[in-house]
Amino acid sequence: MAVSVGSDLSVRVTEDVNVTKMSDAHQALRASLHKGEPKAMGVSQVMLGLMVMIYSIPLYFTEFTQVVSVGTPWWSGLVFITAGAAAIITEKHCSIKSLRVCVLLTAVSILVSLVALLVYIVDLIKNPEVPCVASDYSPCDDKHHAIKLSRGVKSSLFLFTLTQTAISSTFCFLFYRERQNFTTASLYTSLRPGAPPSPTSATPIIEAEQ
Repeated sequence: MAVSVGSDLSVRVTEDVNVTKMSDAHQALRASLHKGEPKAMGVSQVMLGLMVMIYSIPLYFTEFTQVVSVGTPWWSGLVFITAGAAAIITEKHCSIKSLRVCVLLTAVSILVSLVALLVYIVDLIKNPEVPCVASDYSPCDDKHHAIKLSRGVKSSLFLFTLTQTAISSTFCFLFYRERQNFTTASLYTSLRPGAPPSPTSATPIIEAEQ
């Protein structure tokens, strides 16, 4: 609101045009983000992060390889959960600041996903399946079954991480586009010649008696 005082000492309260336009811009940003369902995508990222961490537990009961040595499922899963939580918070508290943080965390999630995918690929290449060697108690020895289980788990983690990469890439693109549209619209609104400036103070004008 803007307050102005006339020459007859009458006080008029008017609505600040710029504040109204910024409020409308925030409402448009919130509506636009809701179309992209950030909460649904955020929940998907959190679930994928939890699945990556839980599914990796059997790897600690088999032979330790590159994936287990560097703890890939754990730090990648934590990053996925953090990025998903940021997306959920952004929908509840829609603002430029929260949007920037969410875009940053989603971009970090993409980089982490790519690094994790590389680790999984290298691990699967360096640890191929061993041939089945029959023993007195089973058609194949324990090492064959252990490596087969390990490769199966790593393949599942690879698919989860690949899905996370696709979700994060799509989400980051949508968030970045909305942020750019909002920033451009706000700048255009503030620079339009037709937009009156907001009064910062009101000074009463008293005419001298004749």
